[in-house]
Amino acid sequence: MKYLIALTLLIAMSACSDSQPTSSQNATTRLSQSLQNGGEEFAAVVKGQPLQFPQDHAAHPEFRQEWWYLTANLKNEQGQDIGLQWTQFRVSLDNKLTPQHGWQTGQLFMAHAAVTSESQHEVAERWERQHPELADVANSPLQVFLHNWRWQSQSDQLLPATLTVKDDKFEYQLSLSSDAPIHKQGQQGYSQKHATQPIASYYYSQPFIKISGKVRINDTWNMVQGEGWLDREWSSQFLDKSQAGWDWFALTINPDEKLMVYRLRGNPDYVYANIMNRDGSQQQFNNTNVTLKVTETFSKAGHNYPIGWQLSISDTPIDLEVKAINSNSEMALSLPYWEGPVTVTGSHQGIGYLEMTGY
Repeated sequence: MKYLIALTLLIAMSACSDSQPTSSQNATTRLSQSLQNGGEEFAAVVKGQPLQFPQDHAAHPEFRQEWWYLTANLKNEQGQDIGLQWTQFRVSLDNKLTPQHGWQTGQLFMAHAAVTSESQHEVAERWERQHPELADVANSPLQVFLHNWRWQSQSDQLLPATLTVKDDKFEYQLSLSSDAPIHKQGQQGYSQKHATQPIASYYYSQPFIKISGKVRINDTWNMVQGEGWLDREWSSQFLDKSQAGWDWFALTINPDEKLMVYRLRGNPDYVYANIMNRDGSQQQFNNTNVTLKVTETFSKAGHNYPIGWQLSISDTPIDLEVKAINSNSEMALSLPYWEGPVTVTGSHQGIGYLEMTGY
């Protein structure tokens, strides 16, 4: 659910390109030009095309955009909640250029990171051209990195892995593992994004990741444990022009059960939900089953973010109140959006993450 953020951010960079090196000016100009077409020169998302592992953990440069996206709900030794986000985006300007062209590249990488507690929300953003010394994705072992922000697997599989992120105001060094199967979203990984238009992505999730390690916020280190959720998605299309943004929920409703819901706001809205179990089974729902109501908002710099929600799914016991742990969790980056940890009460008690764009 991140590709509009990635593409819009890189367009925004072209608007201030006078402060960028000439090579960056050329890259962002080419990106702006490439966005004027429908992505026909890139690979298409095809229904029925099976996802293949471990290959699909790595990059897909034949597609226009993709990302590796982790959120984590952790607790420190004092029992305080700490939320983490790390996302690395890849955006293709020209799928004919390969790393063998040296410094000339058709691929751009961008990364976001954040640490959130009840009282603090620290964010950072980096971007870089593809180069094996700067930012890239390696297959064996799997590595996804931009400078010193790095997902490092032990093999070509997604997990076990380590994640390291270091910025001035925060830092984390984490160990990640899982004994649960991967969940394919939509129709075996073909994830539809519009009710009537053929807009889709390839999409899978690993919502059962065990995490331990340490997190620094300013000068204070915290030993942490908890669970993380990784989403992988790639495609060559944008959302429909009538779709203004989305609301995305990644919720733990009990230790062996996760709930993902996303709503693409448009005319009409497109809603998808998936209850995912630790044993690999799942149950999917659409617009007719899912009800979302805003119960509280938070305003900042002209943006009104819904940070309290009533979420229910018909023909299930799910009837939830979802509330932000820290209302002031705006990602104040090149393009502002909201993302942060949430609490879950009502029919189930739990935690999770919420992302909102287009407000």
